[in-house]
Amino acid sequence: MLLFIRSDLTQLKAYTPHTEDSTFAQEPMAWDHLDTNESPFDLPEELKQKLAWIYQKEIQANRYPDGGHLALKQAIADYVNESAGLPGNAFNSTHVSIGNGSDELIRSLLIATCLQGEGSILVAEPTFSMYAILARTLGIPVLAVERSPLNFEMDWQAAQTLISESSPPIRVVFVVHPNSPTGNALTLAEISWLKSLPEEILVVIDEAYFEFSQKTLVSEVLQRPNWVILRTFSKAFRLAAHRVGYAIAHPELTAVLEKVRLPYNLPAFTQVAALTALTRRQELFQSISAILEQREHLIQSLRQHATLTVWPSAANFVYVRLNQESANHDLRLEEIHHQLKSRGTLIRHISGGLRITIGCPDENARLLARLDAILKHFLEAGLSE
Repeated sequence: MLLFIRSDLTQLKAYTPHTEDSTFAQEPMAWDHLDTNESPFDLPEELKQKLAWIYQKEIQANRYPDGGHLALKQAIADYVNESAGLPGNAFNSTHVSIGNGSDELIRSLLIATCLQGEGSILVAEPTFSMYAILARTLGIPVLAVERSPLNFEMDWQAAQTLISESSPPIRVVFVVHPNSPTGNALTLAEISWLKSLPEEILVVIDEAYFEFSQKTLVSEVLQRPNWVILRTFSKAFRLAAHRVGYAIAHPELTAVLEKVRLPYNLPAFTQVAALTALTRRQELFQSISAILEQREHLIQSLRQHATLTVWPSAANFVYVRLNQESANHDLRLEEIHHQLKSRGTLIRHISGGLRITIGCPDENARLLARLDAILKHFLEAGLSE
């Protein structure tokens, strides 16, 4: 045991991709990755060749990248204005901070608000796990409220009670719009409650799936200095391998984020890839309609199983639970998860349900066929009772 390590870290586990399972480590397989909410479509080959040419001809590997991300920040601001139907000068580069994935931005927000015992955070479970994970690694208390089992709306009345009673005070409220893993967008009641929060509480609205939902609250940032919107290039822009996230916030907040981020946090090639993706976004976004069509097909197909409850989704994934509530409910879900994995389909078993990323048509067809066989076996064996 290392005696110089913080004692609370012994209770935490490092984040590891859940595909790193020793059970299957010795069995190479062409997985269908329906587990991490990435796009099922790679960049067009011509675009990848263009990026390779840029790397070879224009990037000096011995030089540090642009540490201020100036060109990328302005391009992002222009895209945000366009995507929200705002005037071209509504947001500019001073409203943008860029991270090595949204995870880095979440960590920077926590460092800027809650360290040294100055605050705690509030989440509504189930939700994106990294808010709590990153907070706990920094020794920041995490308070949680539940969501409705019917539509996954957060219990904002309970949240309001926690805000009035918590010590240290809640400094940050994290929400996802639409939520992961459940796929539901914020309701009007939730949005109204968020708008009612005082300025000493930072409201973080994670819009990682904006391009699929087309629901955004980014214009609120123009009137609310305590609001920040997070987005990513890992989904609709097809750049998960490059790890680019960005925050849209009041310039005073982005200036603070610049103070706490690591220098040169975004590699030169990653900046080029993100700029190129923004330039070619109309072409890249052509895949969105196909993903949404497949999402509806998957939802309707899954609803054919009487044992499953499938919720509507505003994201590029769907959330499923078994209808029967019993002591071995999670065990049956884990068995479905395990059986799909043994057949080559990776999904997430999370928060009492299964989150399934929308894949390409062939991947979705294999998922449905494999799931049909598994559920048929369950019925024949009497395991669904």
